[in-house]
Amino acid sequence: MTDTTTLCVLGGTGDLASRLLLPALGDLLTAEPHRKVQLVGVDRADESENDWRDRVRAAFERGDASGPAIDDVIARTSYVRADVTKPEDLARVLQSGQGRIALYFALPPAVTALACAALGSLDLPEGLVLALEKPFGVDEEGARRLNAQLAQLVPEHQIHRIDHFLGRSTVLNVLGLRFANRILEPVWSTEHIASVLIRYDETLGLEDRAGYYDHAGALVDMIQSHLLQVLAVVAMEPPATLDETDLRSAKSAVLHATRVWQDDPVSSSRRARYTAGTVGDRPMPAYVDEQGVDPARQTETLAEVTFEVDTPRWRGVPFTLRSGKALHAHVREIVVRFRPVPNLPAGFTGSTHPSVLRLMLGPDRMHLELNVNGPGDPFSLERVTMSSDLGPGALVAYGEVLAGVLDGDPTLSVRGDTAEQCWRIVQPVLDAWKGGEVPLGEYPAGSEGPTGWRSR
Repeated sequence: MTDTTTLCVLGGTGDLASRLLLPALGDLLTAEPHRKVQLVGVDRADESENDWRDRVRAAFERGDASGPAIDDVIARTSYVRADVTKPEDLARVLQSGQGRIALYFALPPAVTALACAALGSLDLPEGLVLALEKPFGVDEEGARRLNAQLAQLVPEHQIHRIDHFLGRSTVLNVLGLRFANRILEPVWSTEHIASVLIRYDETLGLEDRAGYYDHAGALVDMIQSHLLQVLAVVAMEPPATLDETDLRSAKSAVLHATRVWQDDPVSSSRRARYTAGTVGDRPMPAYVDEQGVDPARQTETLAEVTFEVDTPRWRGVPFTLRSGKALHAHVREIVVRFRPVPNLPAGFTGSTHPSVLRLMLGPDRMHLELNVNGPGDPFSLERVTMSSDLGPGALVAYGEVLAGVLDGDPTLSVRGDTAEQCWRIVQPVLDAWKGGEVPLGEYPAGSEGPTGWRSR
């Protein structure tokens, strides 16, 4: 990590760079000041070097970044005005760096595809790293075409398909809890587990993202990408090692075995969108009244789909993935519900519900719900929760995946075949929704969702 890496942020003046990438870079360099990074902003905007430097400084300050490494990056950063869909402009970008060069595509998917096509006509520097934001294509065939295009540019291990849900600390917390504890590892299967829920509920609404979100919706934005990756981590077989080959192959095997529950996308999926309401003390308009939204698209803001992993370990266990916006509370969790004990002696009263393991994501925390003898009457059981904080990690999630980009380590990135599999898995649901086979429900902003959804 002592060699210089040039990080070229394509779309450097955009929201993604300012809100997430640059603060994460500041966080990384504050924690690991020995890194040598040259930062290059690239965009079509007519921005001066000083304007760009001020933009970088402001982003670093938002993340409380400080230290000599931060000062050095700000002093040496540069800006290249370029249309990244033109080969000659991309050639100037590549010539602006030193050491290993990493191109981070903080761009819409269509522009990223055009930029990759333009790279195909250039002599690319050895070791070039390509980092792409989701979505990876718009369907399975589109993902396959994009992967073929990328494969003509650089080897797979130099391609980083970014999913910040795969931050190192969260992945290792789940794997460590599962594989390093004998009380959990032997019971991590259909024999003992009744169901798994992976849930990401947000209180935020559209937040001026209609240009992307109104075409994607909750299913594509969250379940097709982030939550299926979490499912793969939860359900994988024990990898031989935690290096990128073994870990990503174990995830791939899970996704290849995953399909919609009972092959029935209609009964296994639900969708809804929010109406006007209040989230906390914030009034929120109906989704259809948000600027840039086309109500005719029938875009869902809350999606829930149940899948199965067709392997001997998991056959018969429903994995329900849910995500939505403008909900009552911000809930990010993996809920593992165990089966009832097979032989509870007669005479016990009180709580006899099966045990539940909850893994909270960001900040990472564990809750284990158990039945124990209550005070007084020893035959009466009561519910208790054992809780523990899990390792928070030294970096924010984007900082962790950005470290992988700078180091050329793709362990935390999405491999090409799994990107294709994620589209295959959700395609039956997308088709059923497009055909109107699953009704679009409604829920007031600030509620827990449509009436009756909690029954599943």
